[in-house]
Amino acid sequence: MAAAVLLVGAAATVGTALLFEHVGGYIPCALCLQERWPYYISIVLAALALVAAAGRAPGRIVRGLLALIGLAMLVGLGLAVYHSGVEWHFWAGPSGCAAGNADLSGDLLATIDTIRPPACDEAAGRFLGLSFAGWNVLASLLFSAIALVAATGRAERRA
Repeated sequence: MAAAVLLVGAAATVGTALLFEHVGGYIPCALCLQERWPYYISIVLAALALVAAAGRAPGRIVRGLLALIGLAMLVGLGLAVYHSGVEWHFWAGPSGCAAGNADLSGDLLATIDTIRPPACDEAAGRFLGLSFAGWNVLASLLFSAIALVAATGRAERRA
């Protein structure tokens, strides 16, 4: 059950980010793109956990995959906290995260190489006081907790 929740949750989270990017026109910064990797990894691991559980694999294999998801989401949590701190100017971001200024009025093909993503220290927007990175902190915390509790088997012992 936890693997299914994690699969749907991770896919919905990264799918929402992709919708904001491709439909909403929000260009992700370099840190935003890095924050997606734990989700991509978790989606694959959750799918493997579902297949393993359906194939009646030993419980330690499924729990091991869930533990790996928990670790991946803890890495995602760390990235999201770091990015949020950069946005709030608690600390400096990476040097490669500065905004670029591309002139799109001329030859588009000639300016493609000059286009840079937005700066990592500027939130694209805030909803209920949190940026995308801030919401990612909460999502990563939730998914890591679900995965790690399920990996320990504590949820099964309570039922």
